[in-house]
Parts: sequence; structure tokens; C-alpha cells
Amino acid sequence: MIRIVIVDDHAVVRSGLNTLLHGKHEMVVVGEAADGDEAIRKAEELKPDVVLMDLSMPHGKDGLSATTIIKKALPDTSVLILTMHDDEEYLFRAIHSGASGYVLKSAPHEELLTAIQSVAAGDAYLYPTATKRLMGEYLERIKRGENAGSYESLSEREKEILGWTAKGYSNKEIAESLFISVKTVETHKSHLMEKLGLKSRPELVKYAMKRGLLNFD
Repeated sequence: MIRIVIVDDHAVVRSGLNTLLHGKHEMVVVGEAADGDEAIRKAEELKPDVVLMDLSMPHGKDGLSATTIIKKALPDTSVLILTMHDDEEYLFRAIHSGASGYVLKSAPHEELLTAIQSVAAGDAYLYPTATKRLMGEYLERIKRGENAGSYESLSEREKEILGWTAKGYSNKEIAESLFISVKTVETHKSHLMEKLGLKSRPELVKYAMKRGLLNFD
């Protein structure tokens, strides 16, 4: 049986999913949670095969933060994001948080069942238009001259400065924090921008976000 924990702040949604999933295709709902903190506790207690995770929950940790913690504690548990957010930013953040799949709440029931089966088997699942977006992003990176190993080509100092810059720190603030000169920060920043094929700060922030370098807690 595929053992599932449902996480959503709306009781009616949890109830509907429980009714839909319980007993379907060898699936069983073993627990429910109303926020990220409860989801972490339930996951650690029940060790399910799949956590069906909402993203936006007003109390406690959000779905992304909970996903990151659950994956660190339970690497064999797959997290499937079920959300209303058809948004590129949420999609990439979910992937970098460790989620194995991403499905919209507007999806047909059969698609959700297929997604659960896929992530339970160790595969990834993205709804069709999300796959198209990922491919588009990949092709755009190729056009910019950015390859899969670009981040690894950065020096440790360049990686540090990338993270600080993306979080909004000025060159002066970065220099003071790292005990280096402002000119050295500017040089490192210039080199990392060139290596990554980036031309502006917004591009740098977007790149850092997709690499999971920002803390969104």
C-alpha cells in the first residue's frame, strides 16, 4: 500500500482528498495535518511513502519550508506538491526544496492518482505545462551560454558573493561581512556574472532563487 499524509489548512479539502484517495490503487491515508509544523511531526511519526503538501498555509511553516525539513529527515519519503499556484516561481522553489512532484488542485482526479503513484515509485511528476516551462528555461539557459555545471565552476568566494548579492546586500556590506575590500567584491561579482551569463541584478536574483540559494522562511 502507498501510505499517504495529507497536508492542507482547509479541513474540507483534507476530507475530500481522504475520500478520493483512501483505498484507490492500493493507497491509504494514514494521517492529516493542517500546517507545516504538524506535517513535519506527522511525517516523522508515521514515515509515509508520500506527503501530499499544500504550499500556502497561514499558520506555522509553509509547504516549502516543511518539505525541506521532511526531505532532510526522511529522504525516502516523497513530497508531492498539490497547489492552486500555477506559477513559475513556486514551481522552481518547490523543486529546489526537494519535492518530487507538482500538481495543480484544478487537475483531474486521475492525474493526481497518477502523480502519487509516480512519486511513490521514486519518479518525478510535473503537470504538462510545468514540464514545458522547465524545458523553456533550460533552452533559455543554453541560449545565454549557461550550462548545468556553471554554478560548480564558481569559486567558493564567488558562490558566497552570489548569495549575499541575491539577498540584497550592497558591495560595501558584503565587503564588511567577508573582511575583504569593496573592489575585491566587485571583481568577484563581475567574474561570477560572466561565468553564469548574467547581465543584471534581477537575472542574478532569479538564478539564485532557482538554485535554491535564498532562504524563503
